[in-house]
Amino acid sequence: MGYSVAIVGGSGAVGKEIIPCLENRGILPVNRLRIFGSSRSAGRKVQTKFGEIEIEIFSVEAARECDVAFLAVSGDFSRENAEKICSGDDGAIVIDNSSAFRYQPEIPLVVPEINGQETKKGKLIANPNCTTAIGLMAIYPLLQKYGVKRIIMSTYQAASGAGQPGMDELLDGTKKSLEGGDWHKLEHEVFAHPLPFNVIPHIDKFQENGYTKEEMKVTWECRKICGLSDDIPISCTAVRIPTLRAHSESIVMETEKTVNVEDARSVLEKADGVQVVDDPEKSLYPMPLTATGKYDVEVGRIRKSIAFGDTGLEFFVSGDQLLRGAALNAVLIAEEMHRNGSLSTDS
Repeated sequence: MGYSVAIVGGSGAVGKEIIPCLENRGILPVNRLRIFGSSRSAGRKVQTKFGEIEIEIFSVEAARECDVAFLAVSGDFSRENAEKICSGDDGAIVIDNSSAFRYQPEIPLVVPEINGQETKKGKLIANPNCTTAIGLMAIYPLLQKYGVKRIIMSTYQAASGAGQPGMDELLDGTKKSLEGGDWHKLEHEVFAHPLPFNVIPHIDKFQENGYTKEEMKVTWECRKICGLSDDIPISCTAVRIPTLRAHSESIVMETEKTVNVEDARSVLEKADGVQVVDDPEKSLYPMPLTATGKYDVEVGRIRKSIAFGDTGLEFFVSGDQLLRGAALNAVLIAEEMHRNGSLSTDS
């Protein structure tokens, strides 16, 4: 048995990563792969393990012919097309990487290692924000062990969080700076300020409460995915940094139960999707440099929190947001649906 699989936005930064995830993992049986793109990329051929694929111009009708459709597109595109693709008994399963449906109560928002059972509840599944997905890989097993009273997070997010245009702007600006240009006055369209040799504490739009929407996404999504009540404070400060790939996060948890650091390290070592990298004496800790290209999230700098004492834990994570935070998580969702029977050849 094999599925007909569509990747919509297959020529973008996330869409291009879905293909090797399907190829390298080999868990989801693929009978036919179809890649949909814009008129600019239509007709171009892509070599894959599933054969040579010619990129097609997207249409709802063509996507509905597939069993599962990965949407690696904008929120506006998803809002316009996702429900059309999955509606009815003959519609496809849709796994959407945008933020379009994440906060609708009836739409499952899924990290399979945490709440994979939610995939049984519908034909449209939302992929979480990349920052949330990376952080929860470490937060959730600790939450299960010790409970949680509050979470404080600071994120250091790579240019690729803004897609290929973000990476291009960083590379172009860095090159111009090194060639003698004034890095204070670089042209910038993707980011609010020039990113080379800079950090920008501004990702997405500012909200009335002073947080940005990116920061509030972490609060909303952590609660929804983990089933946390609204009275558990979750605070985030999101910062764009001049790295190409992999997001990092400093996370502080105040727990309900007393935390033993060595026990917490053991919990993380046993957790799926987590690699503990924590030997400061050998200068080993999570970094974008080492997390890039990995399926697992690196976790290190694990220590008792001075702020919260025996019921506090601090740690640092790095994860490839194009993989764990997007493409890989989407593929894992499809694999979970294959296992639990939610995905079929007549979805």
